[in-house]
Amino acid sequence: MKPSRLLLIWLAVLLAISIVLGALQALDVEVPSSLLSINWGLLLALVALSLLDALRLKRLPSPRVQRQMPGSLALGRWSEIRLEIEHDFDPPLAIQLFDHVPDGLSHENLPLSTELQPGQRSLIGYRLRPLKRGHFTFETCELNLPSPFGLWSGKRLLNITDHTRVYPDFARLYDGQLLAVDNWLSQLGVRQRQRRGQGMEFHQLREFREGDSLRQIDWKATARHRTPIAREYEDERDQQIVFMLDCGRQMRSQDGELSHFDHALNACLLLSYVALRQGDAVGLSTFASDQPRFIAPVKGAGQLKVLLNGVYDLDSTRRSADYPAAVNQLLARQKRRALVVLITNLRDEHDQELLNAVKRLIHQHQVLVVSLRERILDLVLHSPARTMEESLTYCGTVDYLNVRADINERLNAHGVPVLDVHAGEMSAELVTRYKAWKKAGVLH
Repeated sequence: MKPSRLLLIWLAVLLAISIVLGALQALDVEVPSSLLSINWGLLLALVALSLLDALRLKRLPSPRVQRQMPGSLALGRWSEIRLEIEHDFDPPLAIQLFDHVPDGLSHENLPLSTELQPGQRSLIGYRLRPLKRGHFTFETCELNLPSPFGLWSGKRLLNITDHTRVYPDFARLYDGQLLAVDNWLSQLGVRQRQRRGQGMEFHQLREFREGDSLRQIDWKATARHRTPIAREYEDERDQQIVFMLDCGRQMRSQDGELSHFDHALNACLLLSYVALRQGDAVGLSTFASDQPRFIAPVKGAGQLKVLLNGVYDLDSTRRSADYPAAVNQLLARQKRRALVVLITNLRDEHDQELLNAVKRLIHQHQVLVVSLRERILDLVLHSPARTMEESLTYCGTVDYLNVRADINERLNAHGVPVLDVHAGEMSAELVTRYKAWKKAGVLH
C-alpha cells in the first residue's frame, strides 16, 4: 500500500501552512490561535481519514481477472493477450494492471489502465512476442487498487496460472495450404529446376508433347496407336529423410534476431512440410544435446505435428559436437536407406572427425551436409581494412574461410555434397536442393 497523489498533495499543503505559521511565530508576528487550531485540526482529520481509508482498502475484495491466451505461440511473432476483469463494487473503479510476463517473452502496452463499470466485464489486452522457444508459465497478475476515498493505492497479487508453448515460426505454412505448393515455395525464393533423367516412378502413358525427351517414347504403344506415345513419370514417393541436427556450441551464433540453431530448426520443419506433401517420410535425430531425441521417419500430414511437439523446447548447448557418436546412434536406429541431412557449422577442429563419421554414414545412406556460415564473415571481407586491427581481422577471416573451403572440398572428394549457406538463406536453399534431387531422380 502506498499513498496516492491526492494524499501527498494534502500533506504538502498542510505542511506548508504549518511552516508559514511557525516562521511567523519565530519572527514575533502575532498569529491568531484559531489558525493554529484549524491547521492542527485539519492535520488530525487527514490522519484519521487516511487511516480509515486504508482500513477500508484492506477489506475490499480483489477484482476477478481471467487471462485469455492461446495454447501455442509462434517464435518472433506478435500475439494478443486478453484480460477479462469484473468486480462487485457499486461505483466505477479505476485500476492499473500489470501482468507478470515470464522471461523470454517481450511485451507491449503494459501496464494497463482501465475503468471498471459495476456489473460489467471489462476486456483489455496487450501484445506479446516470444524471443525463445519452449514451455512458459504465467503465474501472477498485479493490480493497483485505489482506496474508496482515493488516498491510497493498494497492490494486489493475483495467482492466475496459465501455460503456453512457443513453437518455431511455422504458422505461415497453414496459410500456405490455401495456395498451390509450387506458388507458395516460389514466394520463399525456392527455385524450380528442370527435370533431368528418368529415375522416377512410372505414372501413365499419354500423347507425345513438345519438349518431351525422345527417351520417354514408348515404341510399342506408339506402334499400336500409330502416333507418338510418351511415358509420364512422377516424383518417387515413399522415400525417407532424416535430419541430423547439431545442438552444440557451433550453432549458438546469432544471425539477426535468431540463432543459427533456430534458423536450422525452421529449415528442417520447412523441408519436412514439403517432403511430407510429396509423400516422403520424415524423421529427426539430435546430437550434442542435453536430451538427445530421435523421431523415426513417418509419412503423413500428422508427422508435422509430431515434429513440432518434439522440437519446440529444444535449445542449443555448450557441448562440442561428437560426430562419431551421433553417426553410431543413427546407424543403430535407422536401418532403411534414407537421405540424411546433417546440419552443423563446420570448424577446423572437427574436420577429420566429421570426415571419418560421414564416410561410415554414406555406406548405408545418402548424405547432404549443410554448413551454416556467419553473415558477418562476408561483411568483413567486403569492408576496407584501414587500421592494423581491421587488417588482422580481415586476415583471420580469410584464413578461417579457407579452412572451411578445404573441409568442403574434402567432403566433396568423397562424394558427399555440401551446402555452405548463410543461416537466413538455408530454408530456401535446402528446399531447392531437395526439389532438384526429386525431379532428377537422385534420391533413391
